[in-house]
Amino acid sequence: MSASDWIELSVAMLILIGTIFNFISAIGFIRLPDVYNRAHALAKSTTLGVLFALLGAFFFFLFLEGYFSIKLFLGIFFVFLTSPVSSHMICRSAYRAQVPLADISVRDDLEEPIKAPSRSI
Repeated sequence: MSASDWIELSVAMLILIGTIFNFISAIGFIRLPDVYNRAHALAKSTTLGVLFALLGAFFFFLFLEGYFSIKLFLGIFFVFLTSPVSSHMICRSAYRAQVPLADISVRDDLEEPIKAPSRSI
């Protein structure tokens, strides 16, 4: 096996791992009971899935085509940066809109900080 075959195999493995993470994310979105758990499943595993798929494409173009794709590099950076933050904001706004937790939820960590009177600086 030549070096390019090993690179193609590793690129295919990265893209396959990304596909598996995205599939697990889709299962979590269907199976989990409320918006908070679903957002957690979508934010964590989808971010990793997209990251692995884009990383595989980035390595393919970098090592096999000899082309540094700044668009793929920026895509990796912005997905890694914005996906968890946007998921956090969606969950926070759902909590402030009083979307109920699932019945099987054990504790509510935001109950005390949200209901406490805010201090002015």
